[in-house]
This record gives sequence, structure tokens and C-alpha cells, in this order.
Amino acid sequence: MQDRRRFMQQLSALGLGAIATGRIAPRWRTMADPFTLGIASGDPWPDGFVLWTRLAPDPLNGGGMGTDDVAVRWEVAADDQMRRIVRSGTTVAPAEFAHAVHVTLRGLAPDRWYWYRFHVGDATSAVGRTRTMPLAGTMPNRMRLVVASCQHYEAGFYAAHAHLAREDADLCAFLGDYIYESHFARPVRSHEAGEPTTLDAYRNRYARYKTDPQLQDAHAAMPWVVTWDDHEVDNNYAGLVSEREDPEAAFRLRRAAAYRAYYEHMPLRRTSIPAGPDMLLYRSLAFGRLARLHVLDGRQYRSDQSCGDRPKPPCEAWDREDRTMLGTTQERWLGQGLVRPGATWQVLAQQVMLMPLDLDAGPGERYNMDSWSGYPAARRRLTSLVAERRVPNVVTLTGDVHANYAGEVPLDARRPEDTKVAVEYVGTSISSEGDGMDAFPQVQAVRGSTPWLKFHNARRGYIRCDVTAAGWRSDYRIVPSIQSAAAPVTTVASFVTPAGRSVIEPA
Repeated sequence: MQDRRRFMQQLSALGLGAIATGRIAPRWRTMADPFTLGIASGDPWPDGFVLWTRLAPDPLNGGGMGTDDVAVRWEVAADDQMRRIVRSGTTVAPAEFAHAVHVTLRGLAPDRWYWYRFHVGDATSAVGRTRTMPLAGTMPNRMRLVVASCQHYEAGFYAAHAHLAREDADLCAFLGDYIYESHFARPVRSHEAGEPTTLDAYRNRYARYKTDPQLQDAHAAMPWVVTWDDHEVDNNYAGLVSEREDPEAAFRLRRAAAYRAYYEHMPLRRTSIPAGPDMLLYRSLAFGRLARLHVLDGRQYRSDQSCGDRPKPPCEAWDREDRTMLGTTQERWLGQGLVRPGATWQVLAQQVMLMPLDLDAGPGERYNMDSWSGYPAARRRLTSLVAERRVPNVVTLTGDVHANYAGEVPLDARRPEDTKVAVEYVGTSISSEGDGMDAFPQVQAVRGSTPWLKFHNARRGYIRCDVTAAGWRSDYRIVPSIQSAAAPVTTVASFVTPAGRSVIEPA
């Protein structure tokens, strides 16, 4: 009890305490644009969604809103001119949460598009477009999903987001690395120096990213379903173990600051409000009976990477049965969700590669210990459940590795000729690691011994997925360079997965 009290006192000193009932400013008069960070929506359900903005007239210096809570008006319309207002109200932008606004809406019509905006004082935000999901018992004709991840601001421009915003998609699944805490060696543009460790520093880092107009357009075009990976906190962190193995008490405080800033800047449900260094992020969403999205958290609960992290040969700890990627509770939750009937496609929206990939072209084995290949027992538990319970049409959507891959997931990585239980579509980065290349040489070297890997490309872009009851199609969309915000986009490859078969075929 004494340790918890001391930790809560430390959180309070960092501005990370419980929600306060601060004084509401009687009327905030606009001196500068308070909507510099844009608007967003997310986590839709059949009768509503979450609307987000954060008031920040001085975005890179704490926001510039002062210490009073501020009243914000919101409107939802049935048309893009905002003439047919169907819902409106007033909410509070709390100073303690950096004047971020999360409006949770219910009671709207299912399976339709809406438009929204915010007002504060005499300022009005841009208009955003969002939608509700189909009813649980209905079978939609189609779902269009775009998949993105890894957008290091310093590495280049967000041309891919400009094209993603025009895809007329129902949802964007963003799979982590929304910000980077680290510096890029050859920056095209710069964010603030130094790694963030405090709440103020993480807030300013998010603000820098969110001022990008192409990212704002992508958010305004459709609802986003988000999860994090490592760079929202610290590269390759695992649970409460940081990259440099900092003292756990210090890393708890850093993780608390990072999680708070993440919630403040994402269109998330109130169930995700963090409690110190803990935050409930895994959740599921359904697109009628067509698809169920299981949004995973592969960072907060995982065991520390074995064998010293990074690509390594297996060591004694590598295959231990007690090692976990998701933690016991989330693993059980996922298993229950996968076997629950009512969805044609079971979709895992998650961070790191599930399919086995040996990165050593020479003799022996060498795996990425930060991916599921570094947690083979946890992977076996997942693939065995899918096989034993005959869960059909499992599709994994993955980010993290700054490259495109398409492949089939075998029941047992030690016997890759075994039955394939799922397919995996791995998306490249929006900008991370610069322009990239057509293919990584080390991957090309193992293609012959990796028959389940069907495609690889290492340019920048995103995946566009068209989903029907009959099949899943993934188009890999790439830009030639991220040195320009005006780069064009092309489709480098397309693949289909017919319903009922865990295979990837050329479209």
C-alpha cells in the first residue's frame, strides 16, 4: 500500500493524476486557431462512434490553452455541408487532459456516413467524415479497409496518407508507431530533439506529428481503429522492461506519461482512459456478420524478449512455455472471440509478424526476437486454437517491419509443410526508414526455403483491402519516394484469399 501511495504521488507530481473537475472558462475567446491538431473519429459501432479533437493554439509549446477547462460544442450532420444536423451538444475539454475532447455518441442510424465538426468560442474546426457500423445480424455486401503503420515524421513526408485519404474506405486500421521517440539519422524534416520521457514532452511530440496536413486529411476522411506498438513509448520495450533496461520504477513513470499522451491524442473509448502505467487497449469491433476485428495489444503484457533481443539464434529461454506475447488475460479473451460465431472473417489487427521468417541465409536459425518468432510457444497456442476449433477465415493484419509481406501461417512453424491456419498481410511503413527499396536482400535469400511467403516489397505505402463474403482482396499501394509530399501512388501487387481457404493467391 505504501509503494502504491508513493507511486500515485509521483504520478500526481507529473500531472498524471485522476480526472479533475477544473473550473470551466466562462467563454474562451479565440486569439489563434485552436484546431491546429485537426479532428478525428474512431472505434465505430452500429449506432455511434468516438469524435476527437484537442484544443492547441500553440501546439508545440504545451497547447497554449491555460489551466481552465473549456466548453466545446460539437455537431453531427447527415450531409457534408452540415445543413441537416442530427445531433449536437456541448462537452468539456479538460485542462488536465491537455484540452483533448472525446465525445462518445450513441443512438445514430446503423451502416451510414455522417459528418461532424467542433466549435469553441468564435472558432470552427474543419468538417470530418465518419460512419456507423452495420447491425450485428446483417451481412454487408462489402467492407473496404485501409491498413497503415509506422510514420516517422523525420524520415519523410506523408504522401501515402494523402492517397489513403482518397480511398473511400470504411475504416483505417493503424497498427502502431504513430509517433517515434527516437531521432532519424538522415532527417528530411525534424521533430523536437531528444527522447520524450515526460508527459509534456510526449504531448509536444504528438502535436508535432498531428500538425501534418496530410495526416489530418487521412483522419478526417474516415474513422480510425488504432493500436500502438513500441515507439509510442520506447523502442522494443516489453511490458515494464525498457530498451536500455532502465530501473522499473522510472520506466513505470515514463510508460504512464506515454500512455496518457496516447489516449489524449487518439479517438478512443472512455474504457481506454489510462490508470497510471496501465491502459486497456485491446478490444473488438464488428462489421455486421462480414468481419470481426480483434484489435490486439502486443506490448503492454508481453514477456521480455529472449536471447538479448534483436535477430538472434534461439537460446534456452526462447521456447519456454510460460513466455507470452499478449498476457494470460488478453490471450484468453482473444481465444473466446475467435471461436464465437457470427462473423465470416476473423481479423487480427496487431503489431508484429506472426508467420515464421528465418532471416539467416546461412546455416542455422536466426529470428527476430521482437516478433511472434521470438515467442514460439505463444504462437503455437494461437495457431493450435485456430486449428483445433476449426476457426475459418483468420486474417492477420500487421505492421512494424517497414516492409510489405504476404504469406500463409502454418499450424507449427517447426513443420512449415503443415496445414495453414491463417493468412497474413503485413503492411509497410508510411514513412519510417526513408524511401526503402524493392526488396530486402536477406528476405530474397530465403524465399526459396520459405514457401509460405508469397510476396515481399520494401517501399513505403499502405494496404487497401476489399472484403466480401466470398473473398478477401489486398492491394499493396506504394509511393516511389517520401522526399516529396506530392509523390504519386501505384499498386505494386494484389492478392486474394478465397473464403474457406487459408491461402494467398495472385489477384
